[in-house]
Amino acid sequence: MEFSDRPALLMAPDKFRGTATAAEVAGVVASVASRLGWRATGLPLSDGGEGLLEAFGGANRTTVVTGPMERPVEARWRLDGTVAVIESAEASGLLLAGGAQGNDAERATSRGTGELVVAALEAGAREILVGLGGSACSDGGRGALAALAAHAGPDPLLGGATVTVCADVETRYLDAARVYGPQKGATPDQVGRLADRLAATRADLVRRFGRDPQEVPGSGAAGGVGGALAVAGARVVSGFDHVADRLGLDDRLARADLVLTGEGRLDASSFDGKVVGGVIRRAQARGRRVAVVVGDRDPAVAAPVPVHALSEEHGRRAALEETLRCLAATTERVLAAYGPVRTG
Repeated sequence: MEFSDRPALLMAPDKFRGTATAAEVAGVVASVASRLGWRATGLPLSDGGEGLLEAFGGANRTTVVTGPMERPVEARWRLDGTVAVIESAEASGLLLAGGAQGNDAERATSRGTGELVVAALEAGAREILVGLGGSACSDGGRGALAALAAHAGPDPLLGGATVTVCADVETRYLDAARVYGPQKGATPDQVGRLADRLAATRADLVRRFGRDPQEVPGSGAAGGVGGALAVAGARVVSGFDHVADRLGLDDRLARADLVLTGEGRLDASSFDGKVVGGVIRRAQARGRRVAVVVGDRDPAVAAPVPVHALSEEHGRRAALEETLRCLAATTERVLAAYGPVRTG
């Protein structure tokens, strides 16, 4: 069979949170597909939250910064030439604070995220991508701005660099405590106090920068870090669309006969700014066949394309503990469902 006669598969997944990275998922699917006679390409993606680093090739630097509980943490980030990629979760992540149960929602700071931006500026970055997601903080970005101010002195906070904030939500600044506070361990009383603090911080930011963070979609991401960076001169964008455009997703879709995507758990949020929904939307707009492979799914959520859940096919325990083995088996079955591979 000639190479050009082989059907083309594109695997463009998000991470399977806690069990497999997007690169691991894409690699397993591409390997199985190649063995079955497909021309297979893997394209790990991110919606701008955790996994952004990996989508651009993974971390190649580490910097010790202030963690969410004000203890030093070693944060990974990436620098390619003058382009830096950082994730707020690496510096200010909820997992670093011990999860929702270990987090002090009122104390948690975003300072480490600002320190990572400073590290990128000092390393010569002229373009910085900041992924927001998985943070412990609800400080309205005060910590991040304090770190930037300590570095900048009389200079502009962002040092003349182009800073793009990749958000996977459109939540506004003043809503950050109400929407995300409970996920970060905040009690109802704490949510109220955090909301009051956000309102006060908003007023201060308007006074200092002449721009209202509440006007920016996605400004509530990472407890308001999105809004704080926006008023300081950053651009807040849809994380999925920005990553997809930079990595050339549309060109890959144009060459694919079949598109697979996936994530750890499919639920209603999967179709609201996330990788799975974004890949489906773009693939269908180009008339491409598309299916989804996930670890688990909410049975109440109806998807517009076929969904294959590892937990349903292999059992929940195996799906969690042997994700890649289950994924390989399911991929083989899914590809078989699309008809026999041409044999030339």
